Amino acid sequence: MDALRKSLIRGIEDAMPRMSKGQKAIAAFILTNYDQAAYLTAASIGETVGVSESTVVRFAMELGYEGFPHFQKALKEELKVRLTAAQRLYASGRLAGSDDILGTVLLADADRLRRAAEQTDRERFRKAVDILQHAKRVFIVGVRSSAPLASFLAYYFNYIFSDVRLLNPTGASDMLEQIMTAGHGDVVVGISFPRYSKRTIDAMNYSRKAGASVVVVTDKDDTPVARAADCVLLAPSDMMSFVDSLTAPMSVITALVVALGLQQKEQVGETLEKLERLWDEYDVYDKGGAP
Repeated sequence: MDALRKSLIRGIEDAMPRMSKGQKAIAAFILTNYDQAAYLTAASIGETVGVSESTVVRFAMELGYEGFPHFQKALKEELKVRLTAAQRLYASGRLAGSDDILGTVLLADADRLRRAAEQTDRERFRKAVDILQHAKRVFIVGVRSSAPLASFLAYYFNYIFSDVRLLNPTGASDMLEQIMTAGHGDVVVGISFPRYSKRTIDAMNYSRKAGASVVVVTDKDDTPVARAADCVLLAPSDMMSFVDSLTAPMSVITALVVALGLQQKEQVGETLEKLERLWDEYDVYDKGGAP
């Protein structure tokens, strides 16, 4: 359903004039309390607004979903983009009731890694490796919660490529100023997850127009940051309270580093051997008391 792809909330608003009285009550509740509705059962919503559980299920199906679970999954996806950091914290009240938050988070991340392993397109991954291994220069863009991922990628890419540039936006125009030399032969890697950074989106659009190849790591194909990409690598992310869980994206990025390192094994090996000698000479790492 095209209207729902652009926005579930807008789809509900557009459909309300055609709804029955009971469905309008459900819609009004969801529009006002979508941060709660994403985690309530169909029966709970029905009880709250005074309709039957089956009416809530039909409401979801009338909007084009196979059932209420599919509708609720789409609502949770929309929350990633819509909720402020404070709203995310309050929406995670279900975690506060757990007596094992550590176990809950670890198991949720394990599930995301499983889904990433099952769903990641291997052909896309190979394409991303091929694009990057022929890069003249590599620009890496990742801000806010994606900044640690970008920094990690840049750190290891410096062992593989001779010219790696981690963009560091310190002002409103700094991102584009740092990337304005990107062009043919260069590769720009953009990393962005909900809520998507406008700076990263602008950088990807500019890079594509300038003739650079664009590789994006994000959570869905239809995200704004992915539209200018030559290759999109997908990894599931989710809200864990006000924190973004980026375990699966980190694993995909690690795999990218490993694959590219193996493609240039001899060159990377020589670089690492030189670095080891340098680290030893300047006593960079603790050797546990070894002479």
